[in-house]
Amino acid sequence: MNNKTVAELYEKEIKEKGTIIACSSNYEIKSLNYISKEHDKIELIDVTTRDGRRIYIRGILYVMSKAFSECYPEALLTVNYQLTNAMYCEVDNMEVTEEMLQKVSTKMQEIIEKDIPIRKIEMTKEEAEEFYNKERTIRGKLQLDNKLKEEVSLYFCEEYYNYFYGVMPISTGYVRYFEIVPYYGGFLLRYPSKNNPNALEQSSTSKKLFTTLEEYKDIHKVLDINTVYKLNKQITQGNSAELVLLAEALHEKKISDIADNIVNRKDVKVVLIAGPSSSGKTTFAKRLGIQLRLNGLKPVTISVDNYFVERKDTPLDADGKYDFECLEAIDLKLFNDHLNTLLNGGEILCPTFDFKVGTKKYNGETMKLADDEVLVIEGIHCLNDKLTASIPKEKKYKVYISALTVLNIDYYNRISTTDSRLIRRMVRDNNFRGYSALHTLQIWDSVNRGETKHIFPFQEEADSMFNTSLIYEICVLKKYLMPLLEEIDNTNPEFAESKRLYEFLKYFEDIEDKYVPENSLLREFIGGSVFEY
Repeated sequence: MNNKTVAELYEKEIKEKGTIIACSSNYEIKSLNYISKEHDKIELIDVTTRDGRRIYIRGILYVMSKAFSECYPEALLTVNYQLTNAMYCEVDNMEVTEEMLQKVSTKMQEIIEKDIPIRKIEMTKEEAEEFYNKERTIRGKLQLDNKLKEEVSLYFCEEYYNYFYGVMPISTGYVRYFEIVPYYGGFLLRYPSKNNPNALEQSSTSKKLFTTLEEYKDIHKVLDINTVYKLNKQITQGNSAELVLLAEALHEKKISDIADNIVNRKDVKVVLIAGPSSSGKTTFAKRLGIQLRLNGLKPVTISVDNYFVERKDTPLDADGKYDFECLEAIDLKLFNDHLNTLLNGGEILCPTFDFKVGTKKYNGETMKLADDEVLVIEGIHCLNDKLTASIPKEKKYKVYISALTVLNIDYYNRISTTDSRLIRRMVRDNNFRGYSALHTLQIWDSVNRGETKHIFPFQEEADSMFNTSLIYEICVLKKYLMPLLEEIDNTNPEFAESKRLYEFLKYFEDIEDKYVPENSLLREFIGGSVFEY
């Protein structure tokens, strides 16, 4: 019988490659301490993969939290959100100084060089109750309230322990590259990019995105709902309706502010909206339209999808397939000619693109822009000035929207913005497009690649950013998604991701659909919206 860990069995390969951080057994993520069974299908996980990167980030956060506990044991450290190849963190009860960060950084380096084992300890809930009463700590205590979780786990490294959601590196030596730099009132913990795992790239952070995240974080702090524990507490105390109304009121206020900004910019005639998948662009555009009407401006939509080049002129991607996402797939000359004609008071003959035959068709539909009308355009390239190169800047107003999650599981475990969008997408795909959760997971990496290439690089070009996340949304979406995830078994490579999300959803209390207003952005995903899509 084999009693060797994966780290022992593949010691030579792990050492030679230098970027192996975990493994999968039958498509389930495991640490390198996993003892494989006879018929297990073992695959080594590299830090350049999605799962490997998550584990690396988790590991470096763990090392940082251990270093803080040794250097500043009284520090209330919080991990807030991810920026470009960095995690923004704060210390709630102490001033962040250069001296502090240098001391912590030196300690982190020392911990990494010692290559100290990180051990996962699992306890029954009774054992955990006793442990927490003795230690008087809140680290990982959220697990005790999780009715669907039978055991409580903590990661120990020497005498230090903490809870981190997901698999951890088996020792501190697996996370060698990092940097801590001051950033506003907190600091950035920087780590390598996915594509360059052995070095830190030049820092580039999104200041507008950061400001938007901070604004929402501050509001949630005022409401005293910045963690899942506090969110669940509000729900179990019977405050679901108030919680939903507060979140929806925040959305309405921000949409109204954006509409006011557009109207105050007297020359604006084109509103351009872009955001990654499942941000809720369609509902946002409709609600923005209502607010614009209240300000005396009538929104008129024009679809970029009707301006594709002829199929024979469509660029090909690296695999030789049609690349409909690239900017060159759009007939930019015709699109800009039509926009200029409309802005100058002229009339255009509107094209309709026939996707089956790959050509534009004209059905006699015309368009002319009145003085009190404004064009509203939604599409992946809307923040890229090349899409509307011939339109003067003062006539354009760009809006970037995304579900920028600021709610954390606890003070060390953040909720990924990408996960929030993926959860929305799986629910919507199943409800309205007939796709299984498995199908959505299979295409998700491709969707992310398109966003990384065509949307995220231009987000700082936006005049306004709108955060479409709703603090309560996962509490509503979980009952739709959990049965769909249960259908995915370990014969599929997507099993690891489905299991990770399934376990994550267990942390949230339920909120009934009846509390969700008919004009809510969430209705775009669960149905029952007052808007037509």
